[in-house]
Amino acid sequence: MTVPRALWLEAPRRPVLRDAAIAPERGDAVVATLYSGISRGTESLVFAGRVPPSEYERMRAPLQQGDFPFPVKYGYSAVGRVEEGPAELRGRAVFALHPHQTRFACPAEMAIPLPEGVPAARAVLAPTMETALNIVWDGALAPGDRVCVIGAGAVGALAAWLAARIPGTEVTLVDVNPSRAALAAALGCAFARPEGAPPGRADAVIHASASAAGLETALSCAGREATVVEASWYGAGAVPAPLGGAFHSQRLRLVSSQVSSLPPARAVRWSHRRRLAKALELLADPALDALITGQSGFDELPSRYGAILDDPETLCHRVHYAPARGDSECSP
Repeated sequence: MTVPRALWLEAPRRPVLRDAAIAPERGDAVVATLYSGISRGTESLVFAGRVPPSEYERMRAPLQQGDFPFPVKYGYSAVGRVEEGPAELRGRAVFALHPHQTRFACPAEMAIPLPEGVPAARAVLAPTMETALNIVWDGALAPGDRVCVIGAGAVGALAAWLAARIPGTEVTLVDVNPSRAALAAALGCAFARPEGAPPGRADAVIHASASAAGLETALSCAGREATVVEASWYGAGAVPAPLGGAFHSQRLRLVSSQVSSLPPARAVRWSHRRRLAKALELLADPALDALITGQSGFDELPSRYGAILDDPETLCHRVHYAPARGDSECSP
């Protein structure tokens, strides 16, 4: 059998492929990877060495190897077919929070079977959908709300898609890139450039642009006593927060959201596994294929990884692997 290989980051902006040893323990599942997803926002920070030392532990991916800053094997969106493991999983397509690797072992409880109707090729969006679901929970969005989402990256786009499915909501996706208007339409949302964002009338605002200018736009869109959910992850460095102007007079609320923690109101009933399983179920809509903006073979990653992360048009880039016999691109 071919020796498994994995993508490692050896130093800032230096990706390499390394052989990977697999030593399954009792209760593990061995998975042949079909696809993995590159999460541009988080992986860009790791790639550039911009994870703050204070966040080294919180930023660890569940099945990461190595330590920040480098060398590190990082990633958390793998879809594959179980070759060995518990009988109820063998032969099934599963999702696991694993880095980019051709074949891997993980605890069986971390291998979540794909729901009926969710193709393996789309399931790489699961971690981003999970993040967006957490953001919508943190924002306490309700039927009939006017919602602005600032930043049409993958997280912002999926948060807008979720918000638009709450009955009666009016959702505007705001981005500096005018080409994102087509994405907004595909997701059932209105679109605006920052200068055209509806001012001071939103019941809830989600900021996902990871920029000070975007945060300023988010605050300007919020109506009186509205909540602004800060969903951006900035990494190392200071970020100016425009808290003058109407921030205090309008009594705005700025709320953080981070996927590593469940919102307090749900933590007593929801586990991380239940939330991830729900995120997978939500991926049944074919419209979400619009978030897959490119695809590369695993062997191409050392030469293409930097360009993928640097490209502002990247939402989710899919990596494909040699399929196991009988696998097709879309069947779970």
